[in-house]
Amino acid sequence: MPDDRWLGIVVSSDKITMLDAEVPEAGPLVIQADTSWRLQIGDRAAAYRVMHQNVADYAREHHIARVIIKSSAVSRGGTTKAHLEAAELRGVVMAAAAAESTRTTCLAKATISKTFGKRKVDEYLADEDYWDAEFSGKLRSGSREAAMIMLAARGRK
Repeated sequence: MPDDRWLGIVVSSDKITMLDAEVPEAGPLVIQADTSWRLQIGDRAAAYRVMHQNVADYAREHHIARVIIKSSAVSRGGTTKAHLEAAELRGVVMAAAAAESTRTTCLAKATISKTFGKRKVDEYLADEDYWDAEFSGKLRSGSREAAMIMLAARGRK
């Protein structure tokens, strides 16, 4: 039986970073795709519709079993327009994943730091050797947060 394919997604105000990997019970995750999709320029509502369709299509066409999305975090500097736009886009991505009957969960970086491993998330993100041991395939450094939420989710089942 093949391993499940999961997506780890990190959302900003105008793009998503998406890591697609086969997730075995133990051992390295096998990267199938590591990409970023920018929100199209122009009317945000129309751009959200396109992003929703792209995420839903990807999940369906690649038989994605689970989607893990990095949760919003409280900003110590106050809520900015970019923060709110990222929250909107995160909702679009969540709805798209759920529309394909894909198990969809959100994980907060702060929760992962408290419950995964012995280090804080930022310490894992900076450790070059760690990623070589945990993933098979090419992992862009900008996709490490998406990778981290996948590893943390695997431990949670």
